[in-house]
Amino acid sequence: MMKTDELLAKYPVISDQVDKKELRVLLVELEQQLRQGQIGAVVEFGCYAGTTSLFLRRLLNCYGVSPPFHVYDSFEGLPPKQWQDESRAGDQFVAGELSVGKKQFLRNFAKAGLVPPVVHKGWFSDLHDDDVPEGIHFAFLDGDYYGSIHDSLKLIEKKLAPGAVVVVDDYANEALPGAAHAVDEWRAQQPRSFRVQSSLAVLR
Repeated sequence: MMKTDELLAKYPVISDQVDKKELRVLLVELEQQLRQGQIGAVVEFGCYAGTTSLFLRRLLNCYGVSPPFHVYDSFEGLPPKQWQDESRAGDQFVAGELSVGKKQFLRNFAKAGLVPPVVHKGWFSDLHDDDVPEGIHFAFLDGDYYGSIHDSLKLIEKKLAPGAVVVVDDYANEALPGAAHAVDEWRAQQPRSFRVQSSLAVLR
């Protein structure tokens, strides 16, 4: 049995922005990296309340490793949409929606008794190369909108280690079409193996 399944059975999902099916896809990808001995930096762009961050930390702990782990979020909710994000199915997503403060994120780690990652507060467009660690082996991008996914892909592309895995949320979500726009543009410039599982794009 994979450690992923043990963790999902033991611990709760603390927000409604990710379900266990999607979470399992994400964690299995990281666990496969860990089983192969690929223990580089882990980054997460768009952490919200910390559900996925908590499980990523738990999985790293299961393997007794502590690579650089950085998370990035505005903690101010969603930014304004661009034309790539427009969808009648996504009318409920508006600027400022899905806002959870950095203090709450850190409280969730403290409540779980886990060491928090390095937290970067700010819009992805305002981040710089030196905000992102070298040697990324695993990246999870959950920026919802075109601009956020585009900016995070640009930030990590030169920092990815050989064999790195990039997982992008909402690729197959009709309510958030900007994610697929950004991924498809990036793939045209950065050819990688690609598959869609649940709503996630997995790139290697």
